[in-house]
Amino acid sequence: MRQELMSLPKTLAEDVAKNLVMVAKLLDDEPERAYQYSRVALRLASRVAAVREAAGFASYTVGKYAEALAEFRAARRMTGNSELWPVMADCERGMGRPERALAMAGEPEVQKLDRAGQVEMRMVAAGARRDMGQADAAVVTLQSPELASNSIQPWTARLRYAYADALLAVGREDEAREWFAKALEADQSGSTDASDRLAELDGVEFVDALDPEETADPEEAADGDASQLVEESETDESEVEEPDVDELLSDEDMVEPEPEADDADDPKNVEDVEDVEPVVEATSEGQAAGPDEDGDDR
Repeated sequence: MRQELMSLPKTLAEDVAKNLVMVAKLLDDEPERAYQYSRVALRLASRVAAVREAAGFASYTVGKYAEALAEFRAARRMTGNSELWPVMADCERGMGRPERALAMAGEPEVQKLDRAGQVEMRMVAAGARRDMGQADAAVVTLQSPELASNSIQPWTARLRYAYADALLAVGREDEAREWFAKALEADQSGSTDASDRLAELDGVEFVDALDPEETADPEEAADGDASQLVEESETDESEVEEPDVDELLSDEDMVEPEPEADDADDPKNVEDVEDVEPVVEATSEGQAAGPDEDGDDR
């Protein structure tokens, strides 16, 4: 990405880089804000493949699948590689076209993917099978050497989880439980909710120990309320403490301010951005990126 940005004027390259950093920082926890930053970066440098790819992932995360697919296609044409093929196929699923996703799983581009990419493509294909009502075929699709391997890879937990979920969909509950347990064993980063699924299958219900409505016996709760009323009536008003000033602050007062742009008053710096200010905008019209040759895709 750095090499691509070096082809831009220095100030513009810095502006684009700062927006892309914000996209990466916010994508998991605040995807809507990440999406807004990606649109700013895209407007500044639409001919940079890394910008198109980042915009694609930001759109994908917020469920704008048609938009994401257009950006991924543009990035792929710029770079010539096929690493985005699985997520492009998943965009087709998101748009309600699982048959297209399944067709992409049989294209020659899949053979160009590394092992992780091929596993990802297999999971997308299985999902497409389930979308089409072919639950048993989804189970078969996920059966592979990678699934049988005892080696723990970054994708192992997700693959095992997908297989467990597919088994559960066809009523093979005992096997599903076994594979959810295997997924949990491999899930070192907490990327799945395998523990919750296991608890659900085992009939375990988690109760909040701090919730009096869940933990207190109704009779004990009633007695407690009565005793509390007696204690409160005996409390001298002079002993009542004044609330701390910090307790009077509203949620709105505690909200962290949004990032501000250098030229926030310039109308062109807030175009297409509704609630989130861009990190930095282009400082002159001469720095703005020219029209995109791939505009038809956006």
